Amino acid sequence: MRGVQLSLSKTQKLRLETALEKLESLSSTTSNNSNASVIVADTIPINYEDGVLKGHGTSEMDGRVVATICGVVERVNKLVYVRALRARYKPEIGDIIVGRVIEVAPKRWRLEINFSQDAVLMLSSMNLPDGIQRRRTALDELNMRSIFEENDIVCAEVRGFQHDGSLYLQARSQKYRKLDRGQLLRISPYLVKRRKQHFHHLDQYGVDLILGCNGFIWVGEHVEAKDDMVVDQMIKSEQENASLSGSVSSREQEQSHTSVEIRQHICRIANAVRVLSTLGFMVTVELITELVDLSISHNLDIHEMLGAEFYVIVAEKEAERRSLATKKR
Repeated sequence: MRGVQLSLSKTQKLRLETALEKLESLSSTTSNNSNASVIVADTIPINYEDGVLKGHGTSEMDGRVVATICGVVERVNKLVYVRALRARYKPEIGDIIVGRVIEVAPKRWRLEINFSQDAVLMLSSMNLPDGIQRRRTALDELNMRSIFEENDIVCAEVRGFQHDGSLYLQARSQKYRKLDRGQLLRISPYLVKRRKQHFHHLDQYGVDLILGCNGFIWVGEHVEAKDDMVVDQMIKSEQENASLSGSVSSREQEQSHTSVEIRQHICRIANAVRVLSTLGFMVTVELITELVDLSISHNLDIHEMLGAEFYVIVAEKEAERRSLATKKR
């Protein structure tokens, strides 16, 4: 909770400190050598008979392997290294990311993705609006702004790296698209764990949740993934009907409006992400839905979720949950 300013009363401060101390004690007793948290100069227990390789964030001192940065000890076969927590995003091929378009360049878009360099999405690395697989023409390049323009929020996948370390992205799927009618949240990348599924449809709320590996979280109204050709034909037919009748089609009215209930669900889910990020808890779809249900059960308004009392309640609930999980083991 470094850098967080909460106006806590004496009772709330005591409760919060008690819950955080309990969480710290549980993590220290349940963590094994493979995922123990360390600070600078902490000794990392290893078995020299296994021929351990010392990686990033480690150093040898007086016959001991010590940590040179704060983070979590990771082991890959014989390699032992420390993964820094509060660091910029370190991309891997296949990562699902959410980015913001900052430039429309010839045959490419440049995106900001919370990395040391901007990412590049080539025109040839995404599906065209008509859905036809064909060679990109000069007309397609002229119409790039009709697809994405500056400040648009885009979801894509890391395709590879250039020789200078910058990223190539690809969006050759219906789930990779422009994101609108929602909120973009920015949290520390280490709070988002790489999983098989980063796209979540919260059916009970009618909301789509995208957990970007780069720490960009998207919470927006649910959008059905449909075949591009079918959508294109529907739009053309409705445009023809609208031009004949001289009125706006019902589809256009629906697309330009988000119901108040959906907006409230988006704000409540976004506040749940903010609370988890502030407390330093891992951001998962399970914890997010649990916090939303918790706020509803306590009859809290959306803005009250960012109050000091709810932070204390969440910390106490998390300490209780981890304590029960430890006892079951």
